[in-house]
Amino acid sequence: MAQEDIFKKIIAHSKEYGFIFQSSEIYDGLSAVYDYGQYGAELKNNIKKYWWDSMVKLHENIVGIDSAIFMHPTVWKASGHVGAFNDPLIDNKDSKKRYRADVLIEEYMAKIEAKIQKEVDKAASKYGDSFDEEQFKSTNQRVLENVQKYNEVKNRFVKALENDDLADLKAIIEEAEIVCPISGSKNWTDVRQFNLMFETQLGSVSEDASSIYLRPETAQGIFVNYLNVQKTGRMKIPFGIAQIGKAFRNEIVARQFIFRMREFEQMEMQFFVRPGEEMKWFEEWKAIRLKWHHAMGFDTNKYRYHDHDKLAHYANAATDIEFEFPFGFKELEGIHSRTDFDLSQHQEYCGKKIQYFDPELNKNYVPYVVETSVGLDRTFLAILSTSYTEETVEQENGKTDERVVLKIPAFLAPVKVAILPLLKKDGLPEKAREILNDLKFDMNCIYEEKDSIGKRYRRQDAIGTPFCVTIDHDSLESNTVTLRDRDTMEQQRIPIEKLKEIVNDKISYANIFKKIC
Repeated sequence: MAQEDIFKKIIAHSKEYGFIFQSSEIYDGLSAVYDYGQYGAELKNNIKKYWWDSMVKLHENIVGIDSAIFMHPTVWKASGHVGAFNDPLIDNKDSKKRYRADVLIEEYMAKIEAKIQKEVDKAASKYGDSFDEEQFKSTNQRVLENVQKYNEVKNRFVKALENDDLADLKAIIEEAEIVCPISGSKNWTDVRQFNLMFETQLGSVSEDASSIYLRPETAQGIFVNYLNVQKTGRMKIPFGIAQIGKAFRNEIVARQFIFRMREFEQMEMQFFVRPGEEMKWFEEWKAIRLKWHHAMGFDTNKYRYHDHDKLAHYANAATDIEFEFPFGFKELEGIHSRTDFDLSQHQEYCGKKIQYFDPELNKNYVPYVVETSVGLDRTFLAILSTSYTEETVEQENGKTDERVVLKIPAFLAPVKVAILPLLKKDGLPEKAREILNDLKFDMNCIYEEKDSIGKRYRRQDAIGTPFCVTIDHDSLESNTVTLRDRDTMEQQRIPIEKLKEIVNDKISYANIFKKIC
């Protein structure tokens, strides 16, 4: 099945089973804004807990804060967002659709890479174990031509971005004969910049109101609180400040479901270090963060590093952790060495010293910063899209059945256990609720007694519940229940008194944290 079709199924599944809804849907919705339903909210909160605890519980020198969305407007002048937070946009005159010029060029480059990989895969299939990939790449004419084309476009593209050369961005699009995905035409406007910040008014009377912005990132809330946290927490370099919060960007080209939205959440940590030691910490945090993603148990080949060709104005190094979504490898998390740019800028604009006295060096300095920033919504989408599975199940009568199952890691699953009395009589519901009342203080449970047990299993598979507990007549006599595993569909009979211990062990965050310590 085509990846595009799978992605459409994931979006439909998200709505049908209470994960994600279009915002204001009864009013025909709001573009690129989404609401999280009952199961989506639970999954989202579990991802937050996994990230937060891995930062502030596993590291003695990292603490967390929660800064306000509204900030003094000078914050955004100091950070460079007022003057430089722009996207290069281009319109197709025939379709009337607007695109990010840099994304069009990046997608064109990705197609060249795909051609190269296709040649490599074809040769590997032909020559088998004797295939030498490096030798093939360095000698095959078609590969060499595509590599040269890729490098030429890449070098020109990076230079145009660095110089804000909008005319050359358009020239690259025209010379590469990039067409509009909708109209198929090459009838493009000039490229122009568009500021992404939402502006609003603060004040009770319009004449007295002042312009402020909805924050486009959460990092600045950490930087302006650096001194407060460092002094009150008696923090010593190196140390980090973590935060989870909403950010807002007026994305003109918002697409791919919750991958790119106008209102989204970030999980960020700013790590303050000595000047000159930032690259050591940059490499260390790259490894730590990739390990965090791998610990969820998905195919490690779905993750890769991607070094930035063009660095942001504040950075001296930047790498993305990319994930293979149904629409290709895209940025999931960014690790950046931000130098001392942010703290120095705020020091200059506010007129107050934002420095650290290092007793070992016996001097004051503005710390350098290594940032890790992962999109909560993108992590949600990565988990959802990778967990979505369609399976053909063989039944005892020789027939087959289809099931859709979300193989969400058990510790992140919205519902951990479904309590299912086999019948709605004979004391089974009462026994089931007794078990529910014992488990619900430790884990999120759901009680269901409607429909056949098979249909109930399928519903729980579809929302990703890792364990189903079935209560039958034997449960009343032997005090045992049937525990069903979502992924294997295997069932085992276990004593009720051991149920909590068994499930807790399988959904424990502690077992996951041991993998990344």
